[in-house]
Amino acid sequence: MDGALPPAATPRRARRPRPAAPPPRRVFPFTAIVAQEELKTALLLCAVDPAIGGVLALGDRGTGKSTAIRALAALLPPMQVVEGCRFHCEPGRPAALCETCRRKGARVVSAPVPVVDLPLGATEDRVVGALDIERALTRGEKAFEPGLLARAHRGFLYIDEVNLLEDHLVDLLLDVAASGENVVERDGLSLRHPARFVLVGSGNPEEGELRPQLLDRFGLSVEVSTPADLALRLQVIKRRDAFERDPEGFCAEWAGEEAALRARILAARARLAEVRAPDAMLEQAARLCMAAGTDGLRGELTLMRVARALAAFEGAREAGLAHLRRMAPLALRHRLRRNPLDDALASTRVARAVEEVFGP
Repeated sequence: MDGALPPAATPRRARRPRPAAPPPRRVFPFTAIVAQEELKTALLLCAVDPAIGGVLALGDRGTGKSTAIRALAALLPPMQVVEGCRFHCEPGRPAALCETCRRKGARVVSAPVPVVDLPLGATEDRVVGALDIERALTRGEKAFEPGLLARAHRGFLYIDEVNLLEDHLVDLLLDVAASGENVVERDGLSLRHPARFVLVGSGNPEEGELRPQLLDRFGLSVEVSTPADLALRLQVIKRRDAFERDPEGFCAEWAGEEAALRARILAARARLAEVRAPDAMLEQAARLCMAAGTDGLRGELTLMRVARALAAFEGAREAGLAHLRRMAPLALRHRLRRNPLDDALASTRVARAVEEVFGP
């Protein structure tokens, strides 16, 4: 050695700490929503039995429609999905798995129930999915980029101002709602994936009517209005203000009620398959639809499903006439035939039919 100092080691570049993930955004508790009983009941029963077919909420703006939908999704327990699946495949149903999950096998993880907004100006590619342009250009791979329907699978697809939705998107939704899967044939791609979701639409009837085909696809229809009672309005304002000032504290205050309602929904789901719908109830449902003048047979089917879901939610073993009577307005008011000789509101016509069949 000539006494020269060894070269200094090149200092390692210090790793930058990864930014902490932002805390999950708090959602207004479902049980803290004031009034809007029809909307809350309809959403709860669709959570018990998604086969009911979704909810159409018509009425005033700023009455908590989107708040209620997001609050219910946050209330529901996480769903079991296949890890890494872009379509939220359900592990317990092999026949409903996508092609990728069938090939690679399934490792089960938990994921929150999705709520996906479908904007009025959405393109068809954004809704159904399309070719992943970035992978095609950078890697030369032909890969599918899932759309909004894939993201909404097993969750909620929410359309605000659904009565203004473009016709080509209405046709697309009708096809998917009927089949329960999304079929993509474009850009050299041929793919299908499950797409079952609770369709929730809202709108103001004064701004336009829905196409009859889409209207009939909603299981339940509810009327949403601005509270006319001063005490209710004050209660809404105070609770919303308290939530915005301290979301953590407000949600903690309602955590007990949320847990109790979540347990009730889970119990109703477990009980639903055992709830009976006797022939006498089905006959009265058919009589009611005939008296009200509904189109098609979806009215009877929806009445049967929603009456059973209500019975399960309330802990009954059998759906009865009381359940049928309570659910008739929600299931039938949007299915009535137009009658030029009767300009009464749909709710009034359903109420008359209920009184005719069941008595005052």
